[in-house]
Amino acid sequence: MKNLGQMMKQAQEVQQKMANMQEELAAMEVVGRSGGGMCQVTLNGKGEAKKVLIDPALVKPEDAEVLEDLIVAAINDARAKSDEASREKMKEITGGLSLPPGMQLPF
Repeated sequence: MKNLGQMMKQAQEVQQKMANMQEELAAMEVVGRSGGGMCQVTLNGKGEAKKVLIDPALVKPEDAEVLEDLIVAAINDARAKSDEASREKMKEITGGLSLPPGMQLPF
């Protein structure tokens, strides 16, 4: 039974680390850029959009379609960076624990 108690303690430690990581991710900001920095989107570590910055030179009626494409590209760039940061944080917490295919933490 000693091993069970030790496993429970480890599980609680991992749970606490995951809760701390979630807080860190919510506070973290990543910026995605497109169009040479003319369009920027800021997301938190959970992938939630926080801010969009658009160079005033882009705001012309004839540029609307280009602007829309740049915003999409910037959001995708920021989301990819956010996902990578999240994966790296999970590696730190799990100590490289190998999970079954398709299974990701947090659940």
